[in-house]
Amino acid sequence: MDHPRPQLRRPEWLNLDGQWQAMLDDEAVHHDPATVPFDRTINVPFPPEARASGLHDTGFRRRVWYKRIVGLDDSLLPASDERLMLHFGAVNHRARVWINGFFAIQHKGGHSPFSIDVTRYLNSHTLEIIVQAEDDPHDMHKVRGKMDWELEPHSIWYPRTTGIWRTVWMEKVAYAHIARVRWTADVFTWQIRLDADIAHLPKNSTLNVTLRLGERILVSDRCLMTEDCLSRLFQLPDPGIDDARAHWMWSPESPQLIDAEITLHAEDGIVLDHVVSYTALRTVSVDGDRFLLNSRPYYLRMVLDQGYWPDSLMVATAEQLRQDVLLIKRLGFNGVRKHQKSEDPRWLYWCDVLGLCVWAEMPSAYGFSSATVHGVMEEWKELVERDISHPCIVAWVPTNESWGVPELMHDRRQVDFVRAMYHMTRALDGTRPVVGNDGWEMPCGDFVNIHDYHVDPEELYARYGSRERLPHTFEHVRPARRRLVIDGFNGLDKPLFLSEFGGIACMEQADPKGWGYSVARDGAELLARYRELMAAIHRCRALSGFCYTQLTDTFHEKNGLLTEERLPKAPIEALAEATRGPDARLHDWYVDPLGHSLLWREKHAWKEPPDWLDSGTGADVRIALQELPGDAAVADPTAGSGGPDDQPGTSGPPGPRVVTPAR
Repeated sequence: MDHPRPQLRRPEWLNLDGQWQAMLDDEAVHHDPATVPFDRTINVPFPPEARASGLHDTGFRRRVWYKRIVGLDDSLLPASDERLMLHFGAVNHRARVWINGFFAIQHKGGHSPFSIDVTRYLNSHTLEIIVQAEDDPHDMHKVRGKMDWELEPHSIWYPRTTGIWRTVWMEKVAYAHIARVRWTADVFTWQIRLDADIAHLPKNSTLNVTLRLGERILVSDRCLMTEDCLSRLFQLPDPGIDDARAHWMWSPESPQLIDAEITLHAEDGIVLDHVVSYTALRTVSVDGDRFLLNSRPYYLRMVLDQGYWPDSLMVATAEQLRQDVLLIKRLGFNGVRKHQKSEDPRWLYWCDVLGLCVWAEMPSAYGFSSATVHGVMEEWKELVERDISHPCIVAWVPTNESWGVPELMHDRRQVDFVRAMYHMTRALDGTRPVVGNDGWEMPCGDFVNIHDYHVDPEELYARYGSRERLPHTFEHVRPARRRLVIDGFNGLDKPLFLSEFGGIACMEQADPKGWGYSVARDGAELLARYRELMAAIHRCRALSGFCYTQLTDTFHEKNGLLTEERLPKAPIEALAEATRGPDARLHDWYVDPLGHSLLWREKHAWKEPPDWLDSGTGADVRIALQELPGDAAVADPTAGSGGPDDQPGTSGPPGPRVVTPAR
């Protein structure tokens, strides 16, 4: 899946990634684009700090300027009843954009997308785009995630990601077009809801919605549009019995998606817009101290994923994103906590397609102020809006380890802010659990999430082995010298997750900068200790799940199960067996490397790929399943990056072109 917006796709779009002119404005002296000396080139969307950008300039800078001149052929020039839209996946931290010399937009928020209707600025077959990306490296009150404030990365902090770092792209749309879709499923009632926004709705227009489960048409609906916002509830035929329902519902073991097409018609029947999307029948909820997936208790085996690559930092190709999801599943996990980063929607697409539960987390600010409150809340709203329809997301994590609220124990405003983030998220999306403050000092939340890196597995079992032990643990255990629950939040009746633990580094030789929470000398010792640790965690009946730290080594952190290059440090099958635990052999999916049920595998492995406009997902499932077991692209995590010509930064995409996304 190459399309940068997988859940609202049109067949033709223009990829603007590749070589742009650039200027590193370290002292922020330039304000007018006309005065900027563009003196170098950069490979977008890689940030200047990354080797893949062609610059690998890791110094402090306040601003980066970008310039791209795009030639528009007749297929892209909009007619009087059309619009040309320019989309930015993410620009860190504040972006100002000029189009053909005119100031067009300002957007603040380094992880969230924004779009511009550039039609009004067109005057020829040429489009000049200039971007000013402002990102103060010392501002501790902005959203920054894991980006270091010191010149060189240290401890758990990583190189900065400045400027454009997600795909820039354009598409031509009708003046009246489908601007937004939101899917909500409810397994309890066996219904799917569509909320759609229409831009410039014409009188007496209609919207057609088609839902398909494989070859079967579930819904073919035609609705007269009386307002520019549509809310439509589709009642699906409920087969009732669990064995029959299993073919319809989404889970990591059976990631069934429902393909969707939405068509906007004018009063005379002419097609104004046609988009392709997908959804799934999937419900997550909490029942007492258990997490439920599709109305049944579900145990989450998660891994912490920082989402960094050594040559490209927070940026990855579509194939690298796919390979990471495959590797996570091959390691025996059914979930992932994407840590301090909002990931590329194409990664979420692969989690949807291949079946991986996701905890979506807000990158943190570090200091607390009114600027923190405004910046974090506004950007978080945009990210929730962007990702809300992905069935893989099963929980939201707006706050982590009291970052951005360092005096949570003593400042009433900071407690109120954490609670406000929790309640705002619940108001934006009432269908998923929300974490209050992941790790410790929890004043609220639908879960209790604890970060505990104690090296002794038996001590972890003593703390979390049974519900009867939890009152003592909550009162007396102080990971990182922090109280676990505060401000009257009890948490004893909530699902309990050990949402960070482990962190075993593997270093054959001493590394003065490399570290972990404990150290194994080689892969054999790492595997032995991982087995012992996982055996203790699986005995902890009080837990509804866990999140092991972490998937890959990340700069100074050497505690990944994989290296930074995505190579396993121990046999991947042995690691997966420990991850799945002693009860894994009771499940038929134990024999499948991706953890899919045999019924699912038999159902999908040999399907002919549908046209991408019909689905966009069926072919991807088939390809992934046929690769396993034993395919080099999964057994060797470096495969898929190809030879030198495919390495990030060695060759950018060609010039502007209309792309039809591959299946």
